[in-house]
Amino acid sequence: MRFNPKNPDWVNRDRFVLSNGHGCMLQYALLHLFGYAVSMDDLKAFRTIDSITPGHPEAHDTPGVEVTTGPLGQGFANAVGLAMAQAQTAGTFNKPGFDLINNYTYCFFGDGCAMEGIASEAASTAGHLQLGNLIAIYDDNHISIDGDTKCAFTEDVMKRFEAYGWHCEYVEKGDTDLQGIEDAIKRCREVKDKPSVIKLTTTIGFGSQLQGTGGVHGNPLKADDIKHVKKQFGFDPEKSFVVPQEVYDMYHKTADAGAAAEAEWNKLFEKYGSEHKEAHADLARRLTGKLPEGWQKSLPTYKPDDAAIASRKLSESVLEAIYEAVPELVSGSADLTGSNNTRWKKAVDFQPPSTGIGEWSGRYMRYGVREHAMAAIMNGLSAYGTLIPAGGTFLNFVSYAAGAVRLSALSHQRVLYIATHDSIGLGEDGPTHQPIETLAHFRALPNIMVWRPADGNECSAAYYVALTSRETPSLLALTRQNLPQLEGSTIEKASKGGYVALEQEKADVTLVSTGSEVA
Repeated sequence: MRFNPKNPDWVNRDRFVLSNGHGCMLQYALLHLFGYAVSMDDLKAFRTIDSITPGHPEAHDTPGVEVTTGPLGQGFANAVGLAMAQAQTAGTFNKPGFDLINNYTYCFFGDGCAMEGIASEAASTAGHLQLGNLIAIYDDNHISIDGDTKCAFTEDVMKRFEAYGWHCEYVEKGDTDLQGIEDAIKRCREVKDKPSVIKLTTTIGFGSQLQGTGGVHGNPLKADDIKHVKKQFGFDPEKSFVVPQEVYDMYHKTADAGAAAEAEWNKLFEKYGSEHKEAHADLARRLTGKLPEGWQKSLPTYKPDDAAIASRKLSESVLEAIYEAVPELVSGSADLTGSNNTRWKKAVDFQPPSTGIGEWSGRYMRYGVREHAMAAIMNGLSAYGTLIPAGGTFLNFVSYAAGAVRLSALSHQRVLYIATHDSIGLGEDGPTHQPIETLAHFRALPNIMVWRPADGNECSAAYYVALTSRETPSLLALTRQNLPQLEGSTIEKASKGGYVALEQEKADVTLVSTGSEVA
């Protein structure tokens, strides 16, 4: 892998995602060895409050951790999003003689991730998109918390991935055959038109007295077993948290190579700027997280005598108005484009050019009927650092994606959930499609903004705040039925959250409302 611990945010670094996040102690140890800002004391504080080494990886806390994982399968889908972001960014900015964005995304996942539906959704998406920049490593140890996976999980996972359109490799002795693993990765890097998966047959708790059993899955080793493991691998059983200098030196060579690679990339980027000034300025700005100067002037505004319009159509008007002003904005839908109104007229689909239906530089994502994967993929798109993703489905079906929405909030990702078919105006489809409890659910979630605009100015305000809030996801609940333009509403007022729509000096009752009920 290519990365620079001294600058964890270098845009062209290779990304690593630990989808089975309960194994994060190994990741933290490696980050320490490579020279990231993870100290030995941080390792000793593993799984304690306020430490930067929590019990599952959190991108907002730990240098070198790309995405927040833990709920199984989420990281796998995040990795697909990171790979999609790389492909889209490369398609946008790479020019002849300037292979500027060419990093790989590596994902480590286990049997539990492979069982999760979100991983299947994401793997299917990646296979369709021919993401040759994605390499997943499958730790097949046949053990889950309940014991041997033969009690619940007996399918041929590699045949699944082959059917999804992945290139498949297999290393039989995954515990010890390091050369075989390295060779498999090299072969995967040669495959440019498919994502790759490497199956490693491994032994859980390798070296422990409990190796190969469920007893080592989620429990700390006992003191005598820790000593046993140390003896197995040539360490002094009486010493803890000791790293020989030659080990640091070996790992730092990789870090130094990454720093040198970044230095060369910086020279290339500087030269790129002399030949492609506008593209250089655009990418440099995106990497700061700042939006283009004056973009908000493109937001639509409305007067009370303007026509009544459904807020899903108002949302479409915002996208149509700002897509040129905010080039990092990418949109998409979980197979409901015509209902969500998430596609502007001149949008180009994000697709492999070989399909004939889009380009790598396309800004419209076709997620298919995969709400959960869509949300987790958008977390990866956001985490890459060059894109702001928006994705649509019915408000009721955001519940399908709730696990990933929660991680958007926890990991401070700037993601926009376009949730249409809100309110009592949705009736004909019956109670299965009516979002009765959905708003209460997501309003209770910390660090997410739930917007329910009542008219056009409020819809523009929702987009303004959502796009300018760098560390907060937003959910926009939008109607199918027409809403009148309100007297006294403005983008400025609505941007503050709540405001007085109708003053009454001697009011007997104060009505507080949002969305379609305001009118």
